[in-house]
Amino acid sequence: MIQIGDEFRHKFSYSQEDVNMYARISGDTNPLHTDPQAGKESIFGRNVMHGFLGASVFTKIFGSLFHADGQVYLSQTIKWLRPMFVDTEYEAVVKVKEIFPEKNRVTYECGVFNPASGEQTIAGEATLLNKKQYVW
Repeated sequence: MIQIGDEFRHKFSYSQEDVNMYARISGDTNPLHTDPQAGKESIFGRNVMHGFLGASVFTKIFGSLFHADGQVYLSQTIKWLRPMFVDTEYEAVVKVKEIFPEKNRVTYECGVFNPASGEQTIAGEATLLNKKQYVW
């Protein structure tokens, strides 16, 4: 049974090829993401990943990894705190914040961290409905 404070962690990284594919699919072809020269000349000194690509790890977690059977995404807030880069390991952490048993819903705190530096890159919350898993 899901309880407040339960936590799930998932390590991940993306390659430049992943970023280029995301640029094609999303239509966000900003050179800051795909052109090495534009990245080098930017304030970051290299290309940065799309913010939504970095945050897409939450859909992977909720859709495939953590209580995934029957999940329905209701909302997601996102704050981008720091840029994310290709070929860098990150860790996504989701933690049960609030449970709404009468509605079969759970709100999670969502974060992405750089384990090497300890810095948080993404913060937010997600609320999901799951009548199969969230039964009290």
